[in-house]
Amino acid sequence: MSPVILTEGSVVERLRRNPECRLDPYVEHAAFPRALGPARILASLYREYIGIAREARLPMLCFSPTWRANPERLRQAGLTLDVNRDGVLFVRRIIAGYDGVLLGGLMGCYGDAYRPEQALTTSEAASFHSVQAKALAEAGCDFLFAATMPAASEAAGMAAAMAQTGAPYLLSFIINARGELLDTTPLPDVLALIDGSVRPAPLGYMVNCVHPSIMASALERCDPVSRKRILGLQANTSAKDPLELEGSERLESEDPERFAESLVDLHRRFRLPILGGCCGADARHIRALAARLVAL
Repeated sequence: MSPVILTEGSVVERLRRNPECRLDPYVEHAAFPRALGPARILASLYREYIGIAREARLPMLCFSPTWRANPERLRQAGLTLDVNRDGVLFVRRIIAGYDGVLLGGLMGCYGDAYRPEQALTTSEAASFHSVQAKALAEAGCDFLFAATMPAASEAAGMAAAMAQTGAPYLLSFIINARGELLDTTPLPDVLALIDGSVRPAPLGYMVNCVHPSIMASALERCDPVSRKRILGLQANTSAKDPLELEGSERLESEDPERFAESLVDLHRRFRLPILGGCCGADARHIRALAARLVAL
């Protein structure tokens, strides 16, 4: 088995900058699998990333286009919960025949991922997120994946909701260089909270939407037990604060080779097995990363 697993790069950001696409203000690209033109463009992004992994003979994690497809946002967009099923089946058809690709049912927080004050309490989150978690698990994803979680309270409730389904699951946080979630909870404290209160516990934890330099600084502050529970990073290609990047008209992106080397350095130093891209990372960055991982 490969010691590293690749993930896809940016999807939503690339769609946002495509003049042929129009993201929904509530659910972003969640309904794209139902529309011929957007579905074609979305499928091409998935195939591009999967093709890179296949050529490099690396295993890969892909995620359904359902980050914003929670019940409240679907209601605001005039859509039904079936969007989650459609998203899973859409990606499942694309990855059919590709060995080594696992499909994650993607979930996100209730409010704005960059405004932790909008986070739900643990009990609220457990109830609210259980609806989407159940829908994704029943649709046949390989695991559940909560991304860009900004607050400990909602992350714990999200974990409880995902655990209820019986499906394996991972949680991914957005952090600062001090190793804190955006609500200022230290990363080790969040891991201890969830590992100590939710059964079954997550397979592990990840970080997304930050630059590798921020991740390195955070991991240096973590204790050895916490480090072992942190499995990977989907990295931004800019070292700027994610709040500065959110909604920016100008794409902040560093050289693909530099991006790849910084992620491989994280793998060498902290043995992170799951590596991929987030904001600013396109096929060039994932291809450069794959090439360096193969050469390890």
